[in-house]
Amino acid sequence: MKLTYPHMGNLYIVVRALLTSLGLDLVLPPPTSRRTAELGVRYSPEFACFPFKLNLGNYLEAEELGADTILMAGGVGPCRFGYYAQVQREILRDLGVDMEMVVLEPPDVGYRELTDKVRYLVGDCSWWRVVKSIRFAWQKALALDNVERELLYLRPRVLEPNSLEKRYRTAVEEIDAAPDSRAISRAVQEFFKTSRRMPQRQGRFLRVGLVGEIFTVLEPFANYDLERRLGRLGVQVERSIWLSAWINDHLFGGLLRVKGGLKHADRLASPYLNSFVGGHGRETVGGAVACALQDCDGVIQVAPLTCMPEIVAHSVLPSVSRDYGIPTLTLYLDEQSGEAGIQTRLEAFVDLMAARRRKGKGGMLDGSFSGY
Repeated sequence: MKLTYPHMGNLYIVVRALLTSLGLDLVLPPPTSRRTAELGVRYSPEFACFPFKLNLGNYLEAEELGADTILMAGGVGPCRFGYYAQVQREILRDLGVDMEMVVLEPPDVGYRELTDKVRYLVGDCSWWRVVKSIRFAWQKALALDNVERELLYLRPRVLEPNSLEKRYRTAVEEIDAAPDSRAISRAVQEFFKTSRRMPQRQGRFLRVGLVGEIFTVLEPFANYDLERRLGRLGVQVERSIWLSAWINDHLFGGLLRVKGGLKHADRLASPYLNSFVGGHGRETVGGAVACALQDCDGVIQVAPLTCMPEIVAHSVLPSVSRDYGIPTLTLYLDEQSGEAGIQTRLEAFVDLMAARRRKGKGGMLDGSFSGY
């Protein structure tokens, strides 16, 4: 069994730490690229969402490298993510690609099914070894989130953002290669120490909340390097959801206390949207409210084109905008989105936030802005 799995930001590091510590064979797909998108688009239904197409491209590239088993998460509720495995399995079969698909369903479906799938994967490994491996991978997830938070904070401030990003990539590589928790901590501490010594601009910086569908938020290729673009425009990004929070909610049932969890977001969203609409629709609304309460200058929602849960959330955001006096921008993205158009919308939104900052953030807003 040679396992592979789709990319989603730094998730590959966490999964690699888990699988290799369990002694499993792993075939990592190449980083998501234009070729990945072209493969996924070529064989996917036209109106399938962008993450579906990128995931399929990941699988096809991994199969070229010898992978024969796909490991992926499942989903529940009115979101197409729960159908990915079934549809992608049929597409691969039609293409003559013989790959087994192992789907780890969320705890909502039942822990028994999850533990059965884990036992199938790990074979004779003891549960103690499984728990130790999960703990090790979890430490890497927390470390990656910590260095990424620092990157988002410093990127608009440092005089040499290219140097900062190089140090960030080095820290990520060191966390990936770390054999134990001490090495993980050293990598994080070294990044914090060296990055904070870099020359920085002084003053108050615009802060924008980033909310939306998790794959589009976490995967730089899917959001056209949105966080990097905003940082280069002098804006600090406050992300509403993090990799560790997604792992906690999706696999641990929200048992751990981590920043960006679903429960807090659901509470904040309840005056506007108090029912589950699938995906992270309700969390998008709650994240926007949280950003307003944290005195952010604006909120940007990113979502795959045709994503129903995010369309529902988008329809609610004008109410949040009016109640809290905070502007919102929604970007629906897919393989046909233009980088120049995205950059233009971001620059215009940054100008809007800067103008409101100069005027003391006064006045009511008429709804939100939308872009594609």
